[in-house]
Amino acid sequence: MNRRDTFKTLFIGAVAGATISTTTGCKDETAVGKGITELPLYGRTPKEIEHDNKIMGEQYLNEHELATVAILCDIILPATTTAGSATDAEVPAFIEFMVKDLPDNQLPLRGGLMWLDREANQRFDIIFKDLTNSQQIEIIDDIAYPDPDNKKPEMAHGIKFFDLIRGLTVTGYYTSKIGMKDLGYVGNIPNVWDGVPDDVLKKHGMKYEAEWLAKCVDQSQRNVIAEWDEAGNLIT
Repeated sequence: MNRRDTFKTLFIGAVAGATISTTTGCKDETAVGKGITELPLYGRTPKEIEHDNKIMGEQYLNEHELATVAILCDIILPATTTAGSATDAEVPAFIEFMVKDLPDNQLPLRGGLMWLDREANQRFDIIFKDLTNSQQIEIIDDIAYPDPDNKKPEMAHGIKFFDLIRGLTVTGYYTSKIGMKDLGYVGNIPNVWDGVPDDVLKKHGMKYEAEWLAKCVDQSQRNVIAEWDEAGNLIT
């Protein structure tokens, strides 16, 4: 099982979703780095709308932090031949929204980004976002897949930070249109009902009367509302 398939399994099993208690999903048309500027109408109360407007009027992550978040997101979920990357799904904007909506994540996220730059400087004398891809992966491998038999206390903060950013990335991605498509989830779609199957009717000793079958299972009449007379007889 590859990494993306693993994340799909985790998300479907609600493991990734448990990382944060509230999600709004990514808004695909939002530009990366600018944050989510509007939310769909989904039955919000006036107080909730006021809260959303306040959140969307703020900016927490700066340009440097958002650029680093974008790199991390695409390391976690890069593009494949069948699905777009995390940045294609506007996950950085989702993360920016979530850390404003759930302030408890602000310090861990910002502190983690600072730790990442410090680690990059110590190893390569340059900040994380300016490293080569192989240098970035060298650091990420140490915090994404820590060796349980060789625990390094100095890496603990980075490991905890990466758990947070990974959970946010997976949650944001798989609640976006791109992520839903990657999961194969199509949502509720209309279908055509052509009556109870014959084998089921026969099993219960029943059958359709030709008159009712023509009136009730005729798909050309699917939008016609049935009417009955006062005696209970079907008119249309």
